[in-house]
Amino acid sequence: MSSESETTGDSAATSAVNGGTAEPEKKPRSFLRELPILILVALVLSFLLQTFVARVYLIPSESMEPTLHGCAGCTGDRIVVEKIGYRFGEPQPGDVIVFRGPDSWSQDFVSTRSSNVVIRGAQELGSLVGLVPPDENDLVKRVIATGGQTVECCDDQGRILVDGKPLDEPYVVMDFPFVPGSQACDTALKSARCFGPVTVPDGHLWVMGDNRSNSADSRYHVGDDMQGTIPLDNVIGKAVFIALPPARMGTISSPDIQGK
Repeated sequence: MSSESETTGDSAATSAVNGGTAEPEKKPRSFLRELPILILVALVLSFLLQTFVARVYLIPSESMEPTLHGCAGCTGDRIVVEKIGYRFGEPQPGDVIVFRGPDSWSQDFVSTRSSNVVIRGAQELGSLVGLVPPDENDLVKRVIATGGQTVECCDDQGRILVDGKPLDEPYVVMDFPFVPGSQACDTALKSARCFGPVTVPDGHLWVMGDNRSNSADSRYHVGDDMQGTIPLDNVIGKAVFIALPPARMGTISSPDIQGK
């Protein structure tokens, strides 16, 4: 007899001597039998996290340089966007947000879904759990002004004004030229920085890319029915962290650009 059988036999004999009843040996549950349950639990947890807590998004363009890196054909930043904070408050000037582009912002958007019904269904399922990007025009910009505020550019130093006060924007590195006296908002050769004034409707935001000379933001859409602003309902969440690539990992700052 094997040692295992002997041990089992000894245990049974001991139970009989002690007047007890030997319990039947429990068979270990098969890992392969449990695997589908584990996968299902993981998918449900991923769906809940992606829907209500946070999601990772890829930066595909240069509109937020140098804060966020992205360009055609390169490895763009992957950012973590948290969704909880704005359930208890609203975006503030200086926040970097991800939002669904209104119709006038999405005219050039091309669906990434397959024309094959089966593949498209698999893509939609993958999107629910974060394995496939959502099939919508999700954009990332910085909040400059909120509902009720008036935004315009520029003062005599080329700065954006909100309710007549200049903003402090240390993250802006690339912008259109502004030369007082020769290329400003009141010269024959007008600076491309100039816009407004625009009063932001209640429940809306005025947003701009940090790369001011290469961003199709609220300025670009100022002629639409919302004057370039976006509804608060379109906001998905706040960009808080660069997760990849490893060399660029770090938090995304949201400075108080309007001061006190």
